[in-house]
Amino acid sequence: MLKHLILFLVLIGSSYFSPIVSANTNSKAEAPNLEKSVVKVFSSLRGPDPFKPWGKSSAQEVTGSGVVIEGRRILTNAHVVEYASQVQVQTGQEGDKVAATVVAIARGMDLAILKLDDEKFFDTHAAVARSNKLPEVTDAVFAYGYPTGGNSLSITKGIVSRIEFVEYDGNVGGLRVQIDAAINPGNSGGPVIAGDKMIGLAFSGLSNAQNIGYIIPNEEIELFLKDIADNKKYDGKPILLDATQTLENPAVREYLKLDKTIEGCIVHRPYQESADYALKEWDVITHIGDSAIDNQCMVKLKPNGRVLFKYKVQQVASKGKVPLTIVRTGKVMKVQAPVYTGRPYLISDLNGGYPSYFIYGPIVFSRATAEYLSFISNNAPALNGYAYNASPLITLRGDAPTAEREELVVVSSSFFPHKLVTGYSNRFGSVIYSINGIKIKSLKHLVETLRDMKDELLVVHFDQRYGETMVLPRKAMVAETEGILSDNGIRSQGSPDMMAVWEKNK
Repeated sequence: MLKHLILFLVLIGSSYFSPIVSANTNSKAEAPNLEKSVVKVFSSLRGPDPFKPWGKSSAQEVTGSGVVIEGRRILTNAHVVEYASQVQVQTGQEGDKVAATVVAIARGMDLAILKLDDEKFFDTHAAVARSNKLPEVTDAVFAYGYPTGGNSLSITKGIVSRIEFVEYDGNVGGLRVQIDAAINPGNSGGPVIAGDKMIGLAFSGLSNAQNIGYIIPNEEIELFLKDIADNKKYDGKPILLDATQTLENPAVREYLKLDKTIEGCIVHRPYQESADYALKEWDVITHIGDSAIDNQCMVKLKPNGRVLFKYKVQQVASKGKVPLTIVRTGKVMKVQAPVYTGRPYLISDLNGGYPSYFIYGPIVFSRATAEYLSFISNNAPALNGYAYNASPLITLRGDAPTAEREELVVVSSSFFPHKLVTGYSNRFGSVIYSINGIKIKSLKHLVETLRDMKDELLVVHFDQRYGETMVLPRKAMVAETEGILSDNGIRSQGSPDMMAVWEKNK
């Protein structure tokens, strides 16, 4: 009896089980020969080591999925191939791997394009057609890919659960489609199919929940492909950086003296505070382009769907501006608000690069980056300690750079053992404030300062509430550097950009 019940449930394709479907199924959701157009991606990754910036981290072998698209290209996720020293692709029906090269990458949106060394591959592996419209909630979908646990193509079935506009990486926003088909490690970069067309690319699942996966819809993919059509690097999507808040609370409406008929989104903090900036605090944005904004800062996406109004920026922005209708002190106005392709931070991320550094005596200096802060982010005692000590790594975490301080310079590694730092505590993670009274603006400025310094002694102040000030003999620091590099097997005193600064005018 139980055996027959299980067979019945499988036959009706119950969405409760999101079953794995054979790659040879004749389901209508499967495009002809689709299994030949979905590839397994093999990457050897050598990421940065922010705590030993003169080297790279240990090689990591990862696998993901990809899909053939027009132009004899393969689309996959950025996180599958970022920092890859070698990339290869393979289909489940063929044993040979084909070498590939990353030719475009959008880290914020988690998209990347691969070109193959041998383009004959595409003679027998056709591009998958993409739908030109968003799926509907409850649409049936099939996720194709090569998740861990096997070598053959896996297909999981589910439905579209919801569509929303979210921040992908804390900086770039985009549409995200949630599905209940299983998305597991290795599925990343595989296509999700509805009917006989691709509706998006799988990119993540929730490890603490069952049958919740996310895909990047075609609308976002098309923006990426349009951006890189000039064969240059990805420039980025237009974004509105002004902070907003909802207009739901009746006391706020009373404070702003708004008529009950007015709906919109409040400007909480304009991105700029100059007198000629388009938006001011307490402006109420009622429309973006022709789309009305409700009191929860949402616009209609479909008759029964809503998303955050900032989704519309990528549709209506033109020449660096986005048209908005606002209410300011009771008056309706139309303004052109500026949009940007990224948010500058005092503590930025490496954006796919490797850290710059400079070694001076037994001390390693580098920029503070988001990657460097991983030792704090995952360590509550360290986070509390740095906060208590008023470290700029905590207090200035979300600040923008200024002319006076373009970036934070840190002691990125523990001191190399040497008598020059005898008696001083480990300054790992300390931010440089000044050297001989000169406030340090950037890593480049620090190298210039050390290069041009003529004083016999260097007085190094750190930017923190407690802790010692270091006094170091300048000539000895310079003289001992080469031996310290040799003892520790380090090839260069600094990254190429910093060495160019150090050796200038010498």
